[in-house]
Amino acid sequence: MTEKYIARSSQIAARMLGGEMMVMSSVDSTFFTLNEVATAIWQAADGRTPLTEIVARNVCEEFEVDIDIARRDAEQFVNELSHHGILLVRDRPFDSAGPDSAGPDSVGPVEAT
Repeated sequence: MTEKYIARSSQIAARMLGGEMMVMSSVDSTFFTLNEVATAIWQAADGRTPLTEIVARNVCEEFEVDIDIARRDAEQFVNELSHHGILLVRDRPFDSAGPDSAGPDSVGPVEAT
C-alpha cells in the first residue's frame, strides 16, 4: 500500500462549532460536519505527516480504536473529502510552500481500494 499525505485545501471555509468542525468546499459548495475522529484527522492534515501516522497517533491513541478499522475508515474519509476538494492527497509530502502549490503531482479524488 502506498503511503498517503494529506493537506487541507485553501479552497474551503471551516469553523469549529460546539465541538464539531464544519467544513464547506468552495469548489462545489458541499458542506460537511465532522465528528471528533474526522476532526482529529482533518486538523492533523499538514501535508507532511503520513496518513498512517496520523491514524496511529491522533485516532488510535486518542479514541482507543483498532488500527485496521481506523485505517480503513480514515481512507474512506480522506477519499470522500478529496473528491470534494477539501483535502488534497499525494503519495509524498507536500513542499513547504503549501498544499495549493503542489502542482501537477497533487491528487484530486482518490479511488477506494
